[in-house]
Amino acid sequence: MYAHRLDSPFNQAAHQLILGLAAAPASWAVTWPSVYEFLGITTHPKIYPDPTLMPRALAQMEAWLGSGNLVLLGETAGTFDILREQLSAGEVVGPRVHDAKIAAICLAHRVAELWTADRDFSRCPALPTRNPLSDFSAQHH
Repeated sequence: MYAHRLDSPFNQAAHQLILGLAAAPASWAVTWPSVYEFLGITTHPKIYPDPTLMPRALAQMEAWLGSGNLVLLGETAGTFDILREQLSAGEVVGPRVHDAKIAAICLAHRVAELWTADRDFSRCPALPTRNPLSDFSAQHH
């Protein structure tokens, strides 16, 4: 969302990070739940006074997919078992289940590191996380 929404204070940094991922030879990944969240939040009129129109949000996703090295990750046969472990270990309930689901998908696909600005992922210690926006800001100041 930060890379897409020009009104985000993190837009330029996030955009540069996405460009770097898209230009790299290695694959990068986004979970399907994150795709749905991107589409739902950027187009939500109660979140943004000038929400992104759905055709533009879809075009953004298509552009990222067009990078050629973006992989979309979904649930696997073992995701529920991993989710159960994450929910128990982090005592996760309510809206944080969504983040635990994303963590479980990443763990099922053996993602080495999740890039996120959301601190709720600290409840899933089995998945290493990093806030690349804070890293990016430190390097460019």
